[in-house]
Amino acid sequence: MNKAYDLIIVGGGPIGLACAIEAQKNKLSYLIVEKGTIVNSIFNYPLYMTFFSTAERLEIGEIPFNCLTPKPGRQDALEYYRNIHRYFNFNIHLFERVNSVVKTESELFIITSDKSTYNAKNVVIATGFYDIPIEMNVEGEKLSKVRHYYKEAHEYAFQKVLIVGANNSSVDAALECWRKGADVTMVIRKNEINNRVKYWAKPDIENRIAEGSIKAYFESNISKILQNKVSISSPEGEITIENDFVLALTGYKPDLSFLERMGIELNTDDKRAPKYDPETMETNVKGLFLAGVVCGGMETHKWFIENSRIHAKMIVDKITS
Repeated sequence: MNKAYDLIIVGGGPIGLACAIEAQKNKLSYLIVEKGTIVNSIFNYPLYMTFFSTAERLEIGEIPFNCLTPKPGRQDALEYYRNIHRYFNFNIHLFERVNSVVKTESELFIITSDKSTYNAKNVVIATGFYDIPIEMNVEGEKLSKVRHYYKEAHEYAFQKVLIVGANNSSVDAALECWRKGADVTMVIRKNEINNRVKYWAKPDIENRIAEGSIKAYFESNISKILQNKVSISSPEGEITIENDFVLALTGYKPDLSFLERMGIELNTDDKRAPKYDPETMETNVKGLFLAGVVCGGMETHKWFIENSRIHAKMIVDKITS
């Protein structure tokens, strides 16, 4: 049998690292298993993304996050969390995907990855939400011109780009693509730009729409995507426009089926939030904990780095008690 760790942490994002820091402080044997690189979700953010949070609210392990600008960007965050790893020298396996977590009759968990098998007394799931796009389920969505992730604007310069959504990622992409010379159209399900959009970007996009630099169809949805056109269902009826690329930035969701396979109960409403004790973050499966964004189910805006850092201490306090 393999060594039984006190704690295995599934996910090497900021909250997974915070859990490892607390485990180290309390002299627990632990292992982080991460399917990609360290802080993989941040690595996959748009190149020039700026955080809403200030640097000190992204800190973990009481290590200062030094940043020259008021709001850190993606590169700043990657540098910070790499340095966190250098400082704490985490026991972490990168580019290793966990496929199953099963609790045995002996109360140990068997964690099976695509590379190995591990035993643990406790498990933390800190897998975030960025891996599964929320699809539109329309004809043509599988065309290569349709993207659910946005990296940078250069690829879309001088092209006819349709952007779906009115959240932070949609607004950032619309403004960046327009400033790089793209002909930008937005399709927005509601009748306004989302109120959670960053306060410095919201008036910018609203002004660009008002002056006609960026076209926007409110209370509208894409109905069909063709190779060089897109059809839009709007209050004025069906509209067809010429199009080169569709950025369907409609949001992302956690792997809820992964949680269910572990035995974690989910609420039956459309939010699908997993059940856990808010004082300890322990789920209905004893010894199995949740940390970070994954706690919110489909409400992926509910938890983020600055308000879920506390989960790490709550979890380790429960384990050591």
